[in-house]
Amino acid sequence: MKMAAEMRRGLPTAILLVFLVPVMIPVGEAVWLDVPTTGTKCVSEEIQSNVVVLADYLIISEDHNILPTISVKVTSPYGNKLHNADNVTHGQFAFTTQESGNYMACFWADAQSHGNKNVSISVDWKTGIAAKDWVSIAKKEKIEGVELEIKKLEGAVEAIHENLLYLRLREAEMRTVSEKTNSRVAWYSIMSLGICIAVSGLQVLYLKQYFERKKLI
Repeated sequence: MKMAAEMRRGLPTAILLVFLVPVMIPVGEAVWLDVPTTGTKCVSEEIQSNVVVLADYLIISEDHNILPTISVKVTSPYGNKLHNADNVTHGQFAFTTQESGNYMACFWADAQSHGNKNVSISVDWKTGIAAKDWVSIAKKEKIEGVELEIKKLEGAVEAIHENLLYLRLREAEMRTVSEKTNSRVAWYSIMSLGICIAVSGLQVLYLKQYFERKKLI
């Protein structure tokens, strides 16, 4: 009876997690890009370190006989090249982030492959828990059904915890920068006030000497 009562008490929490986890955790999202004849279109996302990123890109064309080609470059926050492909119609890139920051994927059309027409690209960008292959995990650990869903919830809770720690770290960094900026502004204000007082004193002294030389006072 005691165990049954505990299960009944824990049931609302489990149900709440089922509804909240998909809202709080970013899942994979497909992006449609319309790349112009000249220029570059980019997608980016701010990601913390040690996060798996998986993306698929594919050209969408109504004319299946002539399929345009594109070039792709993916860079890290410090400008390191993570993926590079030329003259392709589709592809995939995957990596684990080494540093926190803005990761960017840029696409541009090959000039002679599309007849001066815009190129439509579908980009399926997944990060974190959304990038995991749950089918392979289920086969490897021999779990299914409720156990698999619980495994997904555990991963989602871990991702929420890591995101909260990352946000707390960013908040601390921004607070430190704000405090340093306020301190510098205060010192600059004091310095400016001191310079104004010194200049005013020198002006008064100069005028006094000038009037004394002219015997006006």
